[in-house]
Amino acid sequence: MTRTRNAFAPSLKLWLERSDLYIMGEGGATLLKAIDRYGSITEAAKRLGVSYKYAWDRASDIEKAVGKPILKTKIGGRRGGGAKLTETAKTLLKSFDRTKGYVKAVLKDEEYWEAIGLKISARNRFKGTVESIDKGPVTSKVKIRIQTPATITAVITKEAVDELELKLGDEVEAVIKATEVMIAKE
Repeated sequence: MTRTRNAFAPSLKLWLERSDLYIMGEGGATLLKAIDRYGSITEAAKRLGVSYKYAWDRASDIEKAVGKPILKTKIGGRRGGGAKLTETAKTLLKSFDRTKGYVKAVLKDEEYWEAIGLKISARNRFKGTVESIDKGPVTSKVKIRIQTPATITAVITKEAVDELELKLGDEVEAVIKATEVMIAKE
């Protein structure tokens, strides 16, 4: 989104849960990725700047919440110990990362926020007058005579026509996005 220096930006913290039981958030995902990368809880803890006990307890909490093993550990101390993620843990991480990616994309998607009425940029907007409304059972076709010598047609839902209280002669703006024409009214 185009933002001014002092504008607010949407943000959130993401976590996974099951049946209202917290599984993990960003910290747990970071821990599992470090264990996967370094093959060791000790090394992962060291790299993340947390104690071994904290890392072990956090992994144990995730495992209890999931109800299945998330680590395959091998005792061996300095020569040959280690930890690997189980398929359950890998699936959990994929789910977290996929969800995080989706949420981040939505937060950055100007057209999504515009569609729900939070912000509409000045680009791709044309002021005009409603010339005709053809209401169908699901969608309606609204013809707008814009100030530039042209007419733009938008196909929108009947509910949108009703919510905007559109009537012939209303001053509106045609909001153009890549795949559709939306309508805004002050």
